[in-house]
Amino acid sequence: MSEAWIIDHCRTPRGIGKKGKGSLADQHPQHLGATVLKAIAERNKLDTAAVDDVIFGTSSQRGRQSGDLARMSALEAGYDIRSSGMTLDRFCGSGITSVNLAAMSIMSGTEDLVIGGGAEMMSIYGEEGAAMSPFMDNGNLALRDMHPQPHQGVCADAIATLEGIDRVALDALALVSQNNAKNAIENGHFDKSLVPVYSTDGTLALDKEEFPRPQTTAEGLAGLQPSFAAIADYPLDDSGVTYRAMVHQKYPDLEITHVHHAGNSSGVVDGAGAVLLASPDYAKAHGMKPRARIKAMCNMGDCPTLMLNAPVPAAHKVLKKAGMSLSDIDLFEINEAFAVVAEKFIRDLDLPRDRVNVNGGAMALGHPIGATGSLLIGTMLDELERRDQQFGLVTMCAAGGMAPAIIIERI
Repeated sequence: MSEAWIIDHCRTPRGIGKKGKGSLADQHPQHLGATVLKAIAERNKLDTAAVDDVIFGTSSQRGRQSGDLARMSALEAGYDIRSSGMTLDRFCGSGITSVNLAAMSIMSGTEDLVIGGGAEMMSIYGEEGAAMSPFMDNGNLALRDMHPQPHQGVCADAIATLEGIDRVALDALALVSQNNAKNAIENGHFDKSLVPVYSTDGTLALDKEEFPRPQTTAEGLAGLQPSFAAIADYPLDDSGVTYRAMVHQKYPDLEITHVHHAGNSSGVVDGAGAVLLASPDYAKAHGMKPRARIKAMCNMGDCPTLMLNAPVPAAHKVLKKAGMSLSDIDLFEINEAFAVVAEKFIRDLDLPRDRVNVNGGAMALGHPIGATGSLLIGTMLDELERRDQQFGLVTMCAAGGMAPAIIIERI
């Protein structure tokens, strides 16, 4: 089986995902995708006719974000019409899965040059044509009876309660995320791969991270009100079903302590990223210098009701596939969908905290759902190079109780 090499990656800054407040909120999602595709082609002097496929993750494929965002973005980026494109949805895990599928197509010998990545504009959520059901099951009562799936924030609070992880620990992790992001930004850790977004009229829209709050303090976090207590008891339809009742279907005696809030949950943002992968034969024939190889990949499922607990078993699974142990991994990226996800990951795997999310995570930088995974892979690669280290493991929880994972090895 052939290897799959990572040649390069790039990403946009993350803009606040709110109309009237975010600098990217007036852009078209296809334009955001086109920005990173154009940049990756220019940075690597690609003959875009040779790009076999562009695989994007986009979770909310509704309204302006529907209609195969990868293909439309590639066309706007000026790619040759022979370069194909597809868009997938594994919820939050889409951006890892897009890169994994790109690697799989190369490793199978089917294709030689593929771009994985993603784009998501959370600022368009709620637009006409982009409205979302409050139910993961979209009204499928048979599925709901088998696997009730509450709002992710309610799941996060339920997990924290079950695991005995208190708000003090979660707020402490949120503060670390903000401080790590502040350090990374001030010291240029993201500069190598960050590409500015220009509007179609040529004016600069955004060239730096917009979401981080470097002024965050422990006292400020402690003063924030929990975000998901009210939504847990809000009637979701005419029958009066609530997210709390859905949790109680599986955990009838659980009294949820609500500990997550705006400061220790992932930020609502817009963003896009692209990862360029090639077969060794193609790379050598075209003078491309590889930066990393894909060591192992996996997918993992877990309890859909708690929804967020698959990253730990995913880490074990991908390590087994690679023939490695936790001690072999230099750095870890676990998406900070909610503080409890990262905190549980660190505790369950007994990881040194100074090897996890060292440049901050989604609590500080934001989580552009379908794009985040590809951003994390790129951030991991840059940091391995900066530290002159070798192996990085990236994983993240996804709705439905899933987690994709990947181990990359720096070349």
